[in-house]
Amino acid sequence: MPAARPFFSAASMIPHKIAVLVFIRNSRGEQLLLLRARPPNRGAWSPVGGKLETASGESPFECAIRETFEETGHAVTTADLHLFAMISEKSYEGSGHWLLFLFDCKKPLDKAPPEGPEGRFAFHAREALDKLPLPESDRDVLWRLYDAHRGDFVALRADCRPGGPLRPEIEQLTRAAEPPRGAR
Repeated sequence: MPAARPFFSAASMIPHKIAVLVFIRNSRGEQLLLLRARPPNRGAWSPVGGKLETASGESPFECAIRETFEETGHAVTTADLHLFAMISEKSYEGSGHWLLFLFDCKKPLDKAPPEGPEGRFAFHAREALDKLPLPESDRDVLWRLYDAHRGDFVALRADCRPGGPLRPEIEQLTRAAEPPRGAR
């Protein structure tokens, strides 16, 4: 009897990356965004974030704390962060799969960090984001999740293969007891 063939061959596999995004606001409720100077998302505005250091066993919370400090100088702790979403993006930009952990930072930052190798920072009113160059998946998925669920926890997957429609599917939703202050 022939051996069962795997669904994917080694030649068809693309890398899987694990990263965090941290949504930081100032005391006026404006979003801190980074105009990215490097891929992915070069030339687009996005929240602070970066890849987990998997070789050291870094957790998503540790990564969020590290990336927030490295990119902004804003020192936060686990207590300052709320993990509100986990997203599995299949074939983002056709180059890799991403597992993203999204955090809402409860500790405001009132001064935009200086420009650095990652790009330029600025605060933007939430309503103004629709007019900015944003990554497609951020515009269609991340900001809608943030608006609807930043006080909750939601897990979803999104098929991001080029040429196809972006169809996010919620896999689990746990509602918070109370909506976050200032929710839209």
